[in-house]
Amino acid sequence: MSHADDLPFRSRRANVLASNGMVATSQPLAAQAGLDMLKAGGNAADAAIATAAALAVTEPTSTGLGGDCFALYYDASTREVSAVNGSGRAPAGLSLELLAERGITAESGIGGPSSVHTVTVPGTAAGWRDTLDRHGTMTLAEVLQPAIALAERGFPVSPLIADYWVEQMPRVLQQPNSQELTIEGRGPRPGEIWRNPGLAGVLRAIAEGGVEAFYEGDPARAIVAVCEQLGGTMTLNDLTAHHSTFEPPISTSYRGYTVYECPPNGQGLAPLIALSILDGFDLASLDPLSPERLHLLIEAMRLGFADARWFVCDPAFGDPPVERLLSPEYTAERRALIDPARANPAFEHGVPELDGGTVYLSAVDGQGNACSFINSNYVGFGTGIVPKGYGFSLQNRGLGFSLDPEHPSALAPGKRPYHTIIPCMTVRPDGSLHASFGVKGGFAQPPGHVQVLSNMLDHGMDPQSALDTPRFVIQGGVAAGAVAIETGVPVETMDALARLGHDIVPSTDRFAFGTGHIIVRDAETGVLWGAAEPRADGAAVGF
Repeated sequence: MSHADDLPFRSRRANVLASNGMVATSQPLAAQAGLDMLKAGGNAADAAIATAAALAVTEPTSTGLGGDCFALYYDASTREVSAVNGSGRAPAGLSLELLAERGITAESGIGGPSSVHTVTVPGTAAGWRDTLDRHGTMTLAEVLQPAIALAERGFPVSPLIADYWVEQMPRVLQQPNSQELTIEGRGPRPGEIWRNPGLAGVLRAIAEGGVEAFYEGDPARAIVAVCEQLGGTMTLNDLTAHHSTFEPPISTSYRGYTVYECPPNGQGLAPLIALSILDGFDLASLDPLSPERLHLLIEAMRLGFADARWFVCDPAFGDPPVERLLSPEYTAERRALIDPARANPAFEHGVPELDGGTVYLSAVDGQGNACSFINSNYVGFGTGIVPKGYGFSLQNRGLGFSLDPEHPSALAPGKRPYHTIIPCMTVRPDGSLHASFGVKGGFAQPPGHVQVLSNMLDHGMDPQSALDTPRFVIQGGVAAGAVAIETGVPVETMDALARLGHDIVPSTDRFAFGTGHIIVRDAETGVLWGAAEPRADGAAVGF
């Protein structure tokens, strides 16, 4: 693997190495919660849920009980990867017709990130339980204990989370009960102790009474009450009817490695399309920060977004043609659209031939089992709407619906929206685990996956260097979006990309490029190489 001294940029952190188990995520106390489970004899799934619950306490700006989750799990004994879809659905009473009656159309938009009509059923609690039931060795009560302790006793808020907390306050404070997310009406300062007794209470109720205490008890009634207060349609039946689903992951081959993502309704299809296209180019021969390489990655990602933003939908309501979109024949057609000498921001979705379409954490245990897990309430604090007395905000995942009735992901009662959160996992040609990783951050996630994986497999970078490499994002997650380029990419490269026709936006915004965490398992020794995102407060911890 290439290390910092070999690279055309300065690697900001060192890799963390361990052999008995490891957790990597965006908040060190949450990572420690998962590590405690591993030290107590738990496996990767136990560690993942303990970490996710602790993140709900320590990073409520990005995740919580009001959101959704997805997971990929690698079983070392069978060498199989499975997926858990812990995303919620639109209320049964919410429809395009109802919104139209209220003057909300595709032209007007659904009302922005604070609209009660963007609240979908929170899938997190059930997703935690179901991941444990399917893959874990410990009880939900056991893995929730660190999170409960953090919420009750308090913890010092880390600097970047505090900054984001303050940034979101003007919008959030306009919502009911949002004072529960503040200290005397403001966000906590870096190092200030934050306690959340309301959230501690609901976590304790789940630990003692199972997730039924959340979906059928007082928290559910509080969710319904605050939604009704704002004109929403959520009912107790919507909450009690919620269930996770277990699905085969989708995958493609890249440099001989199998890359796994969760299937639609998540956007994992986007990076798989891009990687399938890029597998036909010799990226290893190009400098990692050269305009030639970045041009190919950007164009492949534009094609990935063009197809994913049209075809990804809830498979219970449509039929995303995943196999056809990832087929060698269709991939070759799409690859041929890339002009090495000119950008094309006008890529549209293709028409594959028919047959007769967030917080992130990674945990790996000493046996080689791995859990790639992502949990989110979407835009900072979600809607900011707080069920009274419970200290968490409701997500705004409904922003992922289209209000165009002809779109495959058009809003419908009981439908799951297009989801941005995507965990990733890679397996070597012999079936052994290579890496459990992810890059959180809305539409920064697919290009984040593509760039990090290419850094490792094309350029031999170690996990930390792969994260440290300056990144690009396609703004808005649409093929025609401008390309934001992170500080550290040479000005000459940006100028060359602009001459190729890319709309280049230099950026120093640390939140714009996503935050990733990686654990790679050495095939020969079993040693775990952990990397934590330098753009966040997190850590990789192991023993």
